[in-house]
Amino acid sequence: MTGVLGALAEAWGEVRVHKSRVVLSLVGVFLAVFAMTTVTALGQMLAQAQQEQSERWSGRPATIGIQAYDPMTGMPPPAEKWDAAVAALIERYGITGASSVTYGDGLYRLPGGAMQVQTKTVTPSYGPLHRIQPVQGRWFRDGDRASLSPALVVNERFAERLGIGDLSSPSTVMIGGPRPVRATIVGVVREGYQEELIVYRVDGGTDVWVTASEGTPMMYGPPTLELWVPPEQVDQVIQTVQHDLGLALPDTEVMVNRQDAADLESTMAMLRLAIRGAGVVVLVLGGLGVLNIGLVTVRQRIREIGVRRSFGASSGRIFSAVMLESVCATFAAGVVAVGASIVLVRNLPLEQFFNDGVPLADNPGFPVAAAVEGLIAATAVGALAGLLPAIIAVRAKVIDAIRF
Repeated sequence: MTGVLGALAEAWGEVRVHKSRVVLSLVGVFLAVFAMTTVTALGQMLAQAQQEQSERWSGRPATIGIQAYDPMTGMPPPAEKWDAAVAALIERYGITGASSVTYGDGLYRLPGGAMQVQTKTVTPSYGPLHRIQPVQGRWFRDGDRASLSPALVVNERFAERLGIGDLSSPSTVMIGGPRPVRATIVGVVREGYQEELIVYRVDGGTDVWVTASEGTPMMYGPPTLELWVPPEQVDQVIQTVQHDLGLALPDTEVMVNRQDAADLESTMAMLRLAIRGAGVVVLVLGGLGVLNIGLVTVRQRIREIGVRRSFGASSGRIFSAVMLESVCATFAAGVVAVGASIVLVRNLPLEQFFNDGVPLADNPGFPVAAAVEGLIAATAVGALAGLLPAIIAVRAKVIDAIRF
């Protein structure tokens, strides 16, 4: 142990003595490790943002979508039968990740006149399942179902049309036809294209959509029940749900399918692999620079090495001194490069770059794996770049080295 520490101290002393040469030789390593660490960290954060974007549309892995309708008329089953069948299914199998969504249009009284707006009637659990993260306010809670003022979450276009700057004060909108009700906007999301208006409405509670003449939303198809299940159990769950709901809802066609992107994980894995490959190429180029300067340095120090050998320094000691000098130098450069990468990445507006300004539901910090990989890579490059110069130093004959 003492010998190892002595060799490290000697190597660090050589680095300090030749700091000008070392700094010049390590510019390439610093830039390579900085680029590799930064690219790896940003790549992992990009993968997280891409995954959340996919899950906002189709749900987390694995999300199963279930619909039921009359094959003759295309109409959904009566609401009370559907709700009873779903409740029995969830209770029977102890399902905890369940949500539902119904697509339609609702009548909203906005400045400039009433208009039909796309409305999604959802359960509070729909938000976590789809990673919906409001840019203002909050998502629905179970208590919103009991509110006499229906709770709404709207997109930014709707908020702008309504003249809402922020939700620091209560914001409301009139909904319905001849007997309108004042609904409360509890959150704003960044969603939709151009001038598209979107509204989420919490299901249950006060039902202001009484009849078509009073502004009932026009529904687009039957409600969709979503179940969040382990990916390895998808096929079994699909068969079980189709069988049980088919028995509970006779004369009804039950459609069950997986709606999330099943190949998303493999796509993300390929993206991460490509990012690491690019980082390795950059790092190898930096290592070649260290190797070249190391070879030149050994030639310049060959007389010093010969003198040390003549005074009894062993081949192992010479080898470790030259090798560890390179390792210590590149490790120090790696520490500085990783620190600079962390400062840069932590101060970048990542949500604006990767996620269109939408807050990430699982906001990732700087990936520890990227920092560790950067330090390991810097040390490995130092070891490889110091190997050949160390071998040359050991093989040099003492008499020839002194006369050099």
